[in-house]
Amino acid sequence: MISKLIKFLTPPQNWKLPVIIISGVFFGLVFFTLHISKATSYLSEDPQACVNCHIMSPQYATWERSSHGAKTTCNDCHVPHDNVVRKYYFKASDGLRHATMFTLRMEPQVIQIKDAGRAVVQENCIRCHANYLHPVSLRSINAKSIYEGQDQVCWDCHREVPHGRVNSLSSTPYARVPQLSPAAPEWITKIVSEKK
Repeated sequence: MISKLIKFLTPPQNWKLPVIIISGVFFGLVFFTLHISKATSYLSEDPQACVNCHIMSPQYATWERSSHGAKTTCNDCHVPHDNVVRKYYFKASDGLRHATMFTLRMEPQVIQIKDAGRAVVQENCIRCHANYLHPVSLRSINAKSIYEGQDQVCWDCHREVPHGRVNSLSSTPYARVPQLSPAAPEWITKIVSEKK
């Protein structure tokens, strides 16, 4: 059975060289695309992965200077933490949507959180701050609606935590964010600069 499959997939003798070259070019382009997009960085917990796309710079800068900047990463708030499968499934699906929108230049001027992300952030607010939430309170504000899963979310009141007022790409014009590394490999940059 396996020998028949190998025989079926093996190109005729006169096609072997072109198939090898085309396959090499295809896999080379795939690996170059993965390298240029820093695809493996999205598996990490490093917040700098979030600014691989320059449109996330205001969010990165406002988070870094917020009360959450010293103690949390982007994944602490924006990724589920109940199990590993859900965490990486969410990261993959959300990351694929982000990459597609950025690649096709479909990103909005003002980034808005989607419903799935909204639910995850709310879960993580409760997970981290559960000791401050009590379903019954003598004060006029209590966490009953949050625990019951009503329309109210934590950032209805804590509006500027942790991103401040990020209204557009120009809302943080002097933000210092990590410098992006060049997309072209160093050897290509060297050749181009020598020709000038």
